[in-house]
Order: sequence, then C-alpha cells, then structure tokens
Amino acid sequence: MSEQERFNRLRLIRSPRIGPVTFRQLMARFGSAGEALRAVPDLAARGGGKASIVDAKAVEQEIARSRAVGARYLIMGDADYPYLLDQMEGAPPALIVRGDVSLAGRDCVAMVGARNASAAACRFARMLAQDLGRQGAVVVSGLARGIDTAAHQGSVGSGTIAVIACGIDIAFPPENADLQEQVANEGLLVTEHPPGTQPLARQFPARNRIIAGLAKGTVVVEAAPKSGSLITARLAGEAGREVMAVPGSPLDPRAQGCNQLIREGATLIQNAADVIEAIGVIDTRMVRQGGLDFAGEPPSSDVAERDRAAVIGLLGMAAVPVDEVIRLSGLAPAIVQTVLLELELADRLERHAGGKVSIS
Repeated sequence: MSEQERFNRLRLIRSPRIGPVTFRQLMARFGSAGEALRAVPDLAARGGGKASIVDAKAVEQEIARSRAVGARYLIMGDADYPYLLDQMEGAPPALIVRGDVSLAGRDCVAMVGARNASAAACRFARMLAQDLGRQGAVVVSGLARGIDTAAHQGSVGSGTIAVIACGIDIAFPPENADLQEQVANEGLLVTEHPPGTQPLARQFPARNRIIAGLAKGTVVVEAAPKSGSLITARLAGEAGREVMAVPGSPLDPRAQGCNQLIREGATLIQNAADVIEAIGVIDTRMVRQGGLDFAGEPPSSDVAERDRAAVIGLLGMAAVPVDEVIRLSGLAPAIVQTVLLELELADRLERHAGGKVSIS
C-alpha cells in the first residue's frame, strides 16, 4: 500500500459520518480510499443530504502531532495491523500506537474488571498477569483504575498492551501517567483517537471492542452487572473468542457480574493454567474472515428509486437489524446496504450495536 493510499484511508475515516462499517463498505465498493473520497459527496446527495470531506491539511497536522510524541499509525490494510482485531466487527480503520507493535501478533489475553475493585481482586489480577507473562502470553487491558491497572502492573515486564479512550498524548486517569508512559516504552499503547482527544464516556464502550478484538480470550475479574467489563466480555463472545471469569463471593456486588457470566457458560478461571488451556482451544473458524482485503459483497453501484423508497419505508426511530430490513424488503443485500450507506453519509441514519440501524 502506497503512502498516498495510507493517507487517503486516514482522511476517509476522519471525515464526518464515516465510521468503521461505512469505511469497509466504501473500500469494498471503490477499491481505494482515493476513489471513495471522490464518490462520497455524490452518495450523500442520493441519500438526500450533503457530505464534507475532512481537509487534507487537518490530517497532515494530526500526523505531525502524533509523530511529535513518538507515535505511528497502523492503517487497516497494513501488514502489521493486528490480524485478530481486523476480524472484529467494527474494527477501527486507523490505530495510533507507541511501543512494540509485534506484541499484538502474539497470544494475547484481555483482562478487565471493576474500577473500584477489592484489594484481593487487584492482587489476584496482578499475580495472574505475571503468571500469564511467564507462559508467553501478552496481557491486554484498558489502563483504567482497579483491575486494569493491576493487570498492566503485573505484565508490563513481560508484555502488555494498553488501549486508551483518548488521544495518545493524554494520560487518563491522571494517576496512571507514569504507568502509561512505562507501557509505551516497554509494551504497546494503542488508541483510535487523534491526539488531543479528551476521554469522554461514550468512547469507553468503543475502546472495549478493541480490547476484546486484540485478544484470543477475555478474563473478567470482579464486575458488577451492566458494567463496561461485561460489555467487553459480550463483544469477545460475539466474535467467537473465549470468555472467562473469576468467581467471587455472592455477598459482594462486584462479583455478581462474573458469577453470572459463569452461569451463562463462561470458563471458570482460578489460575494462569486455566487461561492458557482455554485460549488454546479457540476455534478459529468462528472468527469472521475477510478483513484486510475488505472481502464480502460490496454495495451496489446503482439503486432504483422504488427500491430506495422501499428500504427507507422500513426504517424508523426504533433500531432494527439490517438483516431484518433485507428480509422484509425482499431486495438484494447489496442494494439495501447501498441505501443505508447513502443515508448515513447524508446524516439521516444512525448505526447501533449488534448490526442495527435507525433513522436519525
């Protein structure tokens, strides 16, 4: 891939209303980011709106800011873009990283858990991370307070990857600034956000998909029901990765999420040997195929007005699965995907988790 194509891909993903799903569809249809950039305004017009492409100079400035702090880009399609992450639905087309990229190519295990974790759980997470490192595994976590911090502390000497929900130049939480710098120097620091991006609540669930996507399996150590850690576990399971949990006392609310995961079929974890055994039996056939080449049926190049109206007529304020829209419309998937793409570029469509869409 040429440097111009890498630049164009970054420019494409930084343009308004172009998310990971739309990026893949545009690449599948047009073959290159340059062609996609030229086509976006026309596609948005068909959807009844206008689209703007981010100015090239703004992208150049972003790249300069990243380089100033010693970071580099991994663009989807690069040979060293993490393979397992590329297979994840909604994988970020561009990553900004500091550190040893080769760590992402080793057997990775995600460790997540409560921010207000108990001292015992933090101690267990730190010891588990150390033991996993001794057995050659790389520990992936989110550099948050509690379990994440303990996991990185235990594995920073043997191999750790921290995924953050802000710019590569921002330390969050502030008390982990030294640990974040240590991870960047001795492990790998990863984000999908441009430099200067402040940590916002909505960015943490998105970060979780990267944590789950980099790893062969996810271990949850203390998690309350409906916590972010359970989101990571769900994403791992949906991607065909191993979901593991450390059991806890029924009297501790912080253990309820883990105990529930085990009831639902997650592997019970007591030590590093349990984790290694679990990730060793991952069925790679369950991992979605066709990432780097943007394989799959591309959106159609032409849609009749009656077909466009039929698809729009099936959409409403309530989110509905794309598969259901395809079934009810009776149209080819490529045609439905084209209409959805046009609407999204026109800022008339919102995409939701689980492959659902709604009119915005």
